[in-house]
Amino acid sequence: MTSGFTEMASVDGRIGPTAEATIGLKDDGLYRGDGAFEVIRLYAGRPLALADHIARLERSAAALRLEFDRMALRAEIDALLGAAGAVEGQLRLIVTRGGRRIATTEPVPVHAETIRVASVTYQPTIILNGVKSLSYGANMLATRLAKETGADEALLVRPDGIVLEPPTSSIFWVAEGALRTTALAEGVLASITRDRILTAIPGIEEGAWTLDEVKRSSEAFLASTTREIQAVAQIDDVALPEAPGPRTREAQELFAAARDAELAATID
Repeated sequence: MTSGFTEMASVDGRIGPTAEATIGLKDDGLYRGDGAFEVIRLYAGRPLALADHIARLERSAAALRLEFDRMALRAEIDALLGAAGAVEGQLRLIVTRGGRRIATTEPVPVHAETIRVASVTYQPTIILNGVKSLSYGANMLATRLAKETGADEALLVRPDGIVLEPPTSSIFWVAEGALRTTALAEGVLASITRDRILTAIPGIEEGAWTLDEVKRSSEAFLASTTREIQAVAQIDDVALPEAPGPRTREAQELFAAARDAELAATID
């Protein structure tokens, strides 16, 4: 718990302190990581892109052949946010194979202005492409392996050398004068923050590039719900020339403008 922030949870509509929330032990969401989840940023208690996150949760659940009551979850989210008040934090949604609908409010992780990433070889599970599954063991291990080398986060790279993404974010970089990011067809998640950046900044190139090509970039940044835009200072042993660079600053400004406009539109 962060000072001044009371974490709350709704489990099938029962709201209380997160530390006191329970689910049945025999739930394959716990036993096998069989379920789906979303994390949504809260700004003064208002969720950003809630409809998009719920739609992606539905797509993930459908891919897993997992049914859940969307209307019930939506009502439970409203009740939880009403109880939580105007918090600066994040909202986590989970649906499990055992039939549980879970929503929790959490503090936002603290992110430094810049980050160092280390490449970790990773083979995507094709059947789970595009699915935000509870089976995140490989992602979390990749982060730990990167930290063992002195980096802050992992950069997942396929065995054929193609750069994918960090375990919990997307990556953008500048090379040959172009802002680039890995295409969804290569096996990366359809990130909602990534989509906002692609909309805000015209001309971003999507494709497949090798780790060596990305290391030659002049600047790079990560994008995610919790970190928004974070400059990359180093990839493996290569320090990038600019962190944050001008395209990173541009992305930060344009994303912030789009975020603020979207949040303003949700005010009654």
